[in-house]
Amino acid sequence: MGIVQMFVLSVLFFVLFFGIGFILNMLLRSTWVMAIIFPIVVVLIVDDVSMTSYFTQPGEAFPALVNDLVNLQVVDMVILTIGFIGTIVSGIVIRILRAKGYQMF
Repeated sequence: MGIVQMFVLSVLFFVLFFGIGFILNMLLRSTWVMAIIFPIVVVLIVDDVSMTSYFTQPGEAFPALVNDLVNLQVVDMVILTIGFIGTIVSGIVIRILRAKGYQMF
């Protein structure tokens, strides 16, 4: 993957997770809900195992998840980290807006 593609994907993931986090924080009236949900989203993105297999076959699903997480490339880790930073920034922005008196829903 080229540096331009990595830059564009990083910006897209930041904006995507910032927007989703901002909307969820605004609608659910909690500040860090997307930061808590983010690891589940990462599991959905990275792993090929269905979510039900974590409950029905945990002995096979969790080692497969660990294997997939260990085998991530540096570019993928950077992009997912920047997405997580987007969720954190959305929580900070919601806190600042609430402190300044803006009421959202």
